[in-house]
Amino acid sequence: MGRSRKGRDVSGWLLIDKPAGVTSTTVVNKVRWAFEAKKAGHAGTLDPDATGMLPVALGEATKTIAYLGDALKGYDFTARWGAATTTDDAEGSIIATSDLRPSEDQIRAALPQFTGDIRQVPPQFSAVKVDGERAYDIARAGETMDLEARDLHVDALDLLAMPDADHADLHFVCGSGGYVRSIARDLGQVLGCHGHVLRLRRTWVGPFDIEDAVTLDRIEALARTSDIDTLLHPVAMALADLPELRATEAGAARLKNGNPGQVMPGTAEYGDMAWASFEGKPVAVGRLRGAELHPERVFNL
Repeated sequence: MGRSRKGRDVSGWLLIDKPAGVTSTTVVNKVRWAFEAKKAGHAGTLDPDATGMLPVALGEATKTIAYLGDALKGYDFTARWGAATTTDDAEGSIIATSDLRPSEDQIRAALPQFTGDIRQVPPQFSAVKVDGERAYDIARAGETMDLEARDLHVDALDLLAMPDADHADLHFVCGSGGYVRSIARDLGQVLGCHGHVLRLRRTWVGPFDIEDAVTLDRIEALARTSDIDTLLHPVAMALADLPELRATEAGAARLKNGNPGQVMPGTAEYGDMAWASFEGKPVAVGRLRGAELHPERVFNL
């Protein structure tokens, strides 16, 4: 008989302003410990040296992570011109240099080719899998890979400022699977000067904004106290891009058991993904078929 996982049945979203120098997994583990939670996960990995928005899901909120997969994400980053690195950021070894520096007009002229639906090659040091292994493990062993380009939707790439000839501050908004490091690398190649990411900060993920995030210091200060739950955001916050439908009492009972349940008419149409609520709490996420929601995920709240 398997041993049950210890911890509290606490559910909700915690928005963390991740500091540089720690991994996303380290943050999740610290949050789980602080809340004494049974289950925790996160939406959208940040590189160790990146800072900013890291949404952490606790308990039943982990069931909504999948519905953030296609959410847009916003980043502010600084590109450093004149050098390409093994990691496409400042942590890597320099592998190529250039004395050329782009003008503001040249940068602005190059940006449109990196917006819309593009193809992007991930960095050598990335989490993509190659024959069952993570690319970063292969790269750390000194091997170079021919990684396949992947589809990416880029909603925006804007030049914010040029502090000096060596640097450019940019704002980047993309869908799932985008790498800011690849943007800096490829932009440097197009401009003929090489480039890498010097600084990276994620400012928002879907409905989650950095202004609502808390620091790890704040989490540590409230760890394992009764006040820490006040930092949580509702489970349903991650479902903001899906229409909400009110379940009938009988429908909610059926949905909670994983069966199709009746919902009241709303903005969703036949076949749409939607979520059902009852008495202000999410009950299930699924597809609308007639007057019933057919659940994919069921919440126990």
